[in-house]
Amino acid sequence: METLITLAAGALLIALGMRLIHRLNEQYDARIAAYHFSDPFPAISRPPGHGHHSSTGQASSRRLTGIWL
Repeated sequence: METLITLAAGALLIALGMRLIHRLNEQYDARIAAYHFSDPFPAISRPPGHGHHSSTGQASSRRLTGIWL
């Protein structure tokens, strides 16, 4: 009889733990869905009129100075 009560209590604790984990996962999923990952980072976006610079334009404007031996 005591074994049956212990097994029932263990099964109840497992069921309650599963329910708690399920509810926490639902809350986490709701938080993830509410957050917009596609928004650009403020530090990466540039003000109007300031586009990305190409590396070819910078390389052609440089002069080589000195002598390499």
